[in-house]
Order: sequence, then C-alpha cells, then structure tokens
Amino acid sequence: MYLPSLRRDWRPQRHQLASVSPAAWDTLLASRDDLAGEPLVRDWARNHWPLIVRRPVPGEEGGLTLGLPLPPSAGKRRIAVQLPPEGIHSVMRLPGVAEVFESAPDAWHASLRELLALATKYGVRTGVFGSLTWQWLTGLPYLSPGSDIDIAWELPRRDCLERFLQALADLDASAPMRLDGELVRTDGAGVNWRELHAGDADVALKTAADVVLYPRKSFIAVPA
Repeated sequence: MYLPSLRRDWRPQRHQLASVSPAAWDTLLASRDDLAGEPLVRDWARNHWPLIVRRPVPGEEGGLTLGLPLPPSAGKRRIAVQLPPEGIHSVMRLPGVAEVFESAPDAWHASLRELLALATKYGVRTGVFGSLTWQWLTGLPYLSPGSDIDIAWELPRRDCLERFLQALADLDASAPMRLDGELVRTDGAGVNWRELHAGDADVALKTAADVVLYPRKSFIAVPA
C-alpha cells in the first residue's frame, strides 16, 4: 500500500518501506564520504528501491532513521541514514507472502503455501521482510542456502492466539528454512513469535523508537 502524499502527522512505524526522492538522496550522499565507493548505493533512489524504517541509535536526532542492507555480493553491509521528512515521497507496507512467492527458492514453495493457508485460516496478514523482500524489491541476489524467512504477522484474535503460535511452531519444525519474525500490533509494536510461544510473563517489545521489557498479557490484550 503506497501513501503518495505523506500527512503532516505521519509517524513512521517499524517495517515500513520508504521511497526517497533522488534529489534528497544526492544531498545525503554528498555528505557521506563513506558511501562514495558503493555503486549500488549511488543509484538506489533512481532505481526506485526503498529503504526501511529502523530504530534510531543514541545521538540520532532531527530526521527519519532509515536503513538498507547490501546483498552478499557487496559485502552484506548494513547502511544507516537519516533523512528529513520532506525527502520521503511515499511509503508502503511490507509485501505479503503471495507477492514475494516467485522470488523465493523452489524448495521454499510448499512451506510458503502453508504460510498462506495459515494466514487465511486465522485471518491475519503477512508482511515479509529480510533477504527475501530485498531480493524481490531489487532483483539482486540476497538469498543464500542458509537464509531464513522473516515475517511480520498481524496479531491474531486473542481467542485463537495460542493455536496460531503452535501452528507456526509446527511449520517451523518441518520447513526447509528457519521461520523468523514477529507478531505486530496495529501501532507497529512487535514481539518475536518464539518469545510469545514460550509463554514467559515478560517479552521484548520492539517499537520504532526502542526495545523494552513488556508484560506478555498486555501485548496480547486485544479484543477477542
């Protein structure tokens, strides 16, 4: 989903993809000598490849904190940038499993079909991030034989959450790739699905600004 005109009250959320204007990108690169030797980075915006919202680190203030990972052929470098809001011309949510299906290895396809069936059964959307999404976005080879699949799931209804988590665990045990990712609330805050499945009283809640220890029961307290 694209939002071509950003509202003034827009607040970035984790896992949102943001497209940068070429002019804003050129201005940024002019101030970053450390990126001068990265040809993929130079043309990133002109290729219409987005960046992803990331958490700020201490000392980062006054701009949107975004990142992009380079593919293994370019050293797998993770590049962190800050841009002014006016440099972002659109944002989009993560692609779903169905969208990235053809970019995945053939060996993953049966498990991806199971993921789609699981999403339909529990009425939740899947948003794929990580290497598979970057390969789908750019056409560059990001995946390797040991790659995981990273999925942001909508938080299911409370009355079926435990069944959903067990189904994820069962699928993870049989899939040829590791199933990583998290369950995400409507405000963008997320918790790793394995932590939720473990059932501990407190979990690591990840937001666009921080990671905090948070009561599990408060995270899953959505209407049944």
